Amino acid sequence: MFSASSVLADVPLFLLQTALFPDGLLPLKVFEARYMDMVRRCLREKMPFGVCLLKSGNEIAQPGEPAVPETIGCLAEIELCDVETVGVLLIHTRGTRRFRLLSHRTEADGLLVGMAEPLGDDAPLEDSVHLAKFGACAEVLERIIAALRTHDPERLPFAEPFRLDDPSWVSNRLAEILPVTPRARQKLMELQDAGVRIELVHHYMQKHQLL
Repeated sequence: MFSASSVLADVPLFLLQTALFPDGLLPLKVFEARYMDMVRRCLREKMPFGVCLLKSGNEIAQPGEPAVPETIGCLAEIELCDVETVGVLLIHTRGTRRFRLLSHRTEADGLLVGMAEPLGDDAPLEDSVHLAKFGACAEVLERIIAALRTHDPERLPFAEPFRLDDPSWVSNRLAEILPVTPRARQKLMELQDAGVRIELVHHYMQKHQLL
């Protein structure tokens, strides 16, 4: 369970081919026994689990092929759990706080657990150049949300409230949906400076004529 210190002990880890951002939504279909048990424990003990991008190995456990996580991940809280069919759980999760893995090990059932150090919030946006680019990014995201609401209002990829005045929230949401590689998305998630993430997201959208 989680310790009282700043380091989190025995955090269960879920390895995926994508990165989870703070405040990001992540629906998951769970069917492996190790993850079914993990979900039950998290619900029972009201605790989050860690989501990490898969650095090497397979999402589904393979004999002799250990899964290796990226060092920086994001804690996920389960907001909804439902049973799709016998042996399959559908869970809806939301990212909370990023962490750095200090170490990890594999349990007897194949579940990875780690010792994690929580990371702080993004450095604030201050200089005028980044503020101007943030404004442009926020306008793009506002248009995207409006279009998604028109197309399929019941399946928005973002959770309300929409914090369009928050550089971290805006840059994280754009980083989630831009068509970049999983490694590039991971690097954007790892950044602890909202201005740098805004700069990179703005550059990508400008290059691809999305602004």
